[in-house]
Amino acid sequence: MKKLLFILVVLILTACHSSSLSISKIERVPKKVQAVIEENSTLQMINNGKGISYIVFRSKGTVSANLETQDDTLIVKLDVTNQQDNPMEQHVFKLTLDPNYDTIDIQINGASTTIDNVTGI
Repeated sequence: MKKLLFILVVLILTACHSSSLSISKIERVPKKVQAVIEENSTLQMINNGKGISYIVFRSKGTVSANLETQDDTLIVKLDVTNQQDNPMEQHVFKLTLDPNYDTIDIQINGASTTIDNVTGI
Protein backbone atom coordinates (compact mmCIF):
# COMPACT_ATOMS: atom_id res chain seq x y z
CA MET A 1 0.00 0.00 0.00
CA LYS A 2 2.82 2.41 0.87
CA LYS A 3 4.50 1.62 -2.44
CA LEU A 4 1.30 2.45 -4.35
CA LEU A 5 0.91 5.72 -2.43
CA PHE A 6 4.53 6.65 -3.19
CA ILE A 7 4.05 5.98 -6.92
CA LEU A 8 0.87 8.09 -6.91
CA VAL A 9 2.65 11.02 -5.22
CA VAL A 10 5.53 10.84 -7.72
CA LEU A 11 3.09 10.84 -10.65
CA ILE A 12 1.23 13.86 -9.27
CA LEU A 13 4.46 15.79 -8.68
CA THR A 14 5.70 14.91 -12.16
CA ALA A 15 2.46 16.12 -13.70
CA CYS A 16 2.70 19.41 -11.80
CA HIS A 17 6.17 20.07 -13.17
CA SER A 18 5.51 19.02 -16.75
CA SER A 19 5.54 21.56 -19.54
CA SER A 20 2.18 23.14 -20.19
CA LEU A 21 3.28 25.49 -22.95
CA SER A 22 0.39 26.27 -25.32
CA ILE A 23 -1.39 29.02 -27.25
CA SER A 24 -4.99 29.17 -28.41
CA LYS A 25 -7.25 31.80 -29.89
CA ILE A 26 -10.16 32.66 -27.63
CA GLU A 27 -13.53 34.07 -28.58
CA ARG A 28 -14.82 34.78 -25.06
CA VAL A 29 -12.42 37.19 -23.44
CA PRO A 30 -12.55 37.19 -19.62
CA LYS A 31 -13.97 40.42 -18.14
CA LYS A 32 -10.76 41.13 -16.19
CA VAL A 33 -8.79 40.95 -19.45
CA GLN A 34 -11.31 42.97 -21.46
CA ALA A 35 -11.19 45.72 -18.81
CA VAL A 36 -7.48 46.41 -19.39
CA ILE A 37 -7.29 46.10 -23.18
CA GLU A 38 -5.93 49.30 -24.69
CA GLU A 39 -7.96 50.14 -27.80
CA ASN A 40 -5.06 52.12 -29.34
CA SER A 41 -2.47 49.34 -29.01
CA THR A 42 -1.74 47.08 -31.98
CA LEU A 43 0.01 44.46 -29.83
CA GLN A 44 -0.60 44.08 -26.11
CA MET A 45 0.37 41.43 -23.58
CA ILE A 46 -1.69 41.00 -20.41
CA ASN A 47 -0.18 38.86 -17.63
CA ASN A 48 -2.20 37.35 -14.80
CA GLY A 49 0.79 36.29 -12.69
CA LYS A 50 -0.31 32.63 -12.67
CA GLY A 51 1.51 31.39 -15.75
CA ILE A 52 -1.14 32.68 -18.14
CA SER A 53 -0.78 35.64 -20.49
CA TYR A 54 -3.12 37.04 -23.09
CA ILE A 55 -1.84 38.43 -26.36
CA VAL A 56 -4.13 41.01 -27.94
CA PHE A 57 -3.34 41.76 -31.57
CA ARG A 58 -5.24 44.07 -33.91
CA SER A 59 -5.08 43.22 -37.58
CA LYS A 60 -7.02 43.56 -40.82
CA GLY A 61 -6.45 39.92 -41.74
CA THR A 62 -6.88 36.38 -40.51
CA VAL A 63 -4.41 35.60 -37.72
CA SER A 64 -3.01 32.22 -36.72
CA ALA A 65 -0.57 31.55 -33.88
CA ASN A 66 2.14 28.97 -33.30
CA LEU A 67 4.86 28.49 -30.72
CA GLU A 68 8.52 27.62 -31.13
CA THR A 69 11.30 27.43 -28.58
CA GLN A 70 14.97 28.22 -28.88
CA ASP A 71 17.15 27.77 -25.81
CA ASP A 72 15.47 29.89 -23.09
CA THR A 73 13.36 31.91 -25.58
CA LEU A 74 9.72 31.32 -26.39
CA ILE A 75 8.86 32.47 -29.91
CA VAL A 76 5.22 33.38 -30.54
CA LYS A 77 4.59 33.38 -34.27
CA LEU A 78 1.57 35.36 -35.42
CA ASP A 79 0.90 34.90 -39.13
CA VAL A 80 -1.49 37.30 -40.87
CA THR A 81 -3.21 36.45 -44.15
CA ASN A 82 -6.12 37.88 -46.20
CA GLN A 83 -5.48 41.54 -45.36
CA GLN A 84 -7.16 43.17 -48.38
CA ASP A 85 -9.89 45.68 -47.52
CA ASN A 86 -10.85 44.00 -44.25
CA PRO A 87 -11.78 46.06 -41.19
CA MET A 88 -9.40 46.13 -38.22
CA GLU A 89 -10.26 43.28 -35.81
CA GLN A 90 -9.12 42.32 -32.33
CA HIS A 91 -7.60 38.83 -31.98
CA VAL A 92 -7.02 37.49 -28.45
CA PHE A 93 -4.79 34.50 -27.71
CA LYS A 94 -4.38 32.71 -24.39
CA LEU A 95 -0.75 31.79 -23.77
CA THR A 96 0.04 29.19 -21.11
CA LEU A 97 3.64 29.73 -20.07
CA ASP A 98 6.40 27.43 -18.92
CA PRO A 99 8.92 28.74 -16.35
CA ASN A 100 11.80 27.28 -18.40
CA TYR A 101 11.60 30.25 -20.80
CA ASP A 102 12.63 33.69 -19.59
CA THR A 103 12.31 35.58 -22.90
CA ILE A 104 9.30 35.96 -25.19
CA ASP A 105 9.84 37.00 -28.80
CA ILE A 106 6.64 37.84 -30.67
CA GLN A 107 7.01 37.64 -34.44
CA ILE A 108 4.44 38.91 -36.92
CA ASN A 109 4.88 37.26 -40.32
CA GLY A 110 8.40 36.27 -39.32
CA ALA A 111 9.60 39.68 -38.05
CA SER A 112 10.26 40.32 -34.35
CA THR A 113 7.88 42.97 -33.10
CA THR A 114 7.81 45.20 -30.04
CA ILE A 115 4.86 45.00 -27.69
CA ASP A 116 3.01 48.33 -27.43
CA ASN A 117 1.71 47.69 -23.94
CA VAL A 118 2.35 45.12 -21.19
CA THR A 119 -0.24 45.01 -18.42
CA GLY A 120 -0.79 42.90 -15.32
CA ILE A 121 -4.12 41.84 -13.84
